[in-house]
Amino acid sequence: MKVTAQRIIESIPFRFRPEKAKALNTVFHFDISGEENLQYTVTIQKEQCTLQSSFMGNPDCLLKTTAAMYIDLETGKANPQMAVMTGKIKISNIAAMMQFAKCFRKFVAEENYSSTPTTISANTAAIKSLPRPAKQGPLAGVKIIDFTRLLPGPLATMFLADMGADVIKVEDPDNPDYVRDFEPRVNGMSMFYLSLNRNKRSLAVNYLSAEGKQIIYDLVKTADVLVEQYRPGIMKEMGLGYEQLSPINPRLIYVSVTGYGQQSSKAKAAGHDLNYIAVGGALGITGNEQGPVIPGFQLADIAGGAYMAMNAVTAALYQREKSGMGEWVDLSMTDAVLPFSVLQFAAYQGTKQVLNPPDFELSGKLPNYNVYACADGKHIALGSLEPKFWNLFCAKAGRQDWSERFLSPSERLAVKEEVKAFFKTKTREEWTAFFKEDDICLTAVNRLDELERDTYFLERKMLIENEHSAVGKYLTINQPLKFKQTNFGNNWSAPDLGDDSATILKELNYSDETIGSLQNKGVVKLKA
Repeated sequence: MKVTAQRIIESIPFRFRPEKAKALNTVFHFDISGEENLQYTVTIQKEQCTLQSSFMGNPDCLLKTTAAMYIDLETGKANPQMAVMTGKIKISNIAAMMQFAKCFRKFVAEENYSSTPTTISANTAAIKSLPRPAKQGPLAGVKIIDFTRLLPGPLATMFLADMGADVIKVEDPDNPDYVRDFEPRVNGMSMFYLSLNRNKRSLAVNYLSAEGKQIIYDLVKTADVLVEQYRPGIMKEMGLGYEQLSPINPRLIYVSVTGYGQQSSKAKAAGHDLNYIAVGGALGITGNEQGPVIPGFQLADIAGGAYMAMNAVTAALYQREKSGMGEWVDLSMTDAVLPFSVLQFAAYQGTKQVLNPPDFELSGKLPNYNVYACADGKHIALGSLEPKFWNLFCAKAGRQDWSERFLSPSERLAVKEEVKAFFKTKTREEWTAFFKEDDICLTAVNRLDELERDTYFLERKMLIENEHSAVGKYLTINQPLKFKQTNFGNNWSAPDLGDDSATILKELNYSDETIGSLQNKGVVKLKA
């Protein structure tokens, strides 16, 4: 069946999810040009959705784009954020559009949208259970319900899964983790999603519906940990807050990962990694003479969110061994960023002087703790802080005078410029070969394409080869802990949406007939 903009728009009422539209009353206009010239009005009122083939009423939002772009957006071939930023789609009210979009199931080209939904007979439907190997590792036997999305929570739960935990990734079938749509994608599969969800099981369930919520309640009875990263209060509004789930399972450990914590003046404010490192002081101490410089990685998300969430889970599990009771752990990524300034803050406490980023000794001020460009444009990191390392470097470079001049603060800038010119005389590979036998804290600055060939990471088994039907073989980054006497033999690719729904439901004693019925109602999505 041919996919057209008209067919997609006219499917909107059939894809409407009233449970997502509580208290939402809105009017949207769709203005489509190009190969198809269409004007439609979509109205949501009192949990009902209607469609009219003309402009009616005063819209809360107007969407304008071409038919080709609209089709690409609705079929997942185009990134909505990029389309908006590049002007390929014009949306008059972004906030309203985001709320509106959550009220609809994704368009499926193969589906015949009509007033009568397609059903699958529970007697003939193939209820597939995907076999998974038994988990190994220090967390084997720990069941974690994963309600997280994007980067911080998924990375944490993946590493916990690597260590043996049975991590069940819970997603709405029609509004799953949107990292699945992030570029780059290979044959429709996001490499970001694959890199953050290894060794997990997938449960696709509409947890806003009554039957879907009951599935979560049944799952909670069997779980040890739940990790979520919604804004404060959202899980409670969905009936899935700590106050609602703790009575079901008093031993449940509930970890909430947020930007600004559960209780603060910023608790419900929007934010991203950049905001958290800004408030937490890390951005203010990172930069040069021109001011703060944005790091090339997500510091708050990974170190403040993912790593601290792992700490929260394991610490709370140990506490439960002693108390027998669960706990609610409130993790603010901004709080977790603050310790990155521990030395700079200590210096301020002692001097009451605020240093600019380049004036702190370990931020590029010193010639013996710096990054230098080489003749080929690649870089060397020199960390010869201690005199024994610095003196050896100077001797090998044939510049013993640098050792003496370094002792005079007024000479250090000149020495740094001379070291800079020194490294410009050879390529990075020539310098690493020249200093290969010298223990002076000198290393190459690896680029991304060099990581998978780096002997060190190969020796440490820090890169894992996975395989997915859409992309073939690919590498992901391993969790960094090495246990001497414990086997971490877990390794399967990130699951497709709903891969393990049937298996998990059967573990909860749902019959094939009930599972088939839940599938027909759109409550769950099963493995295709």
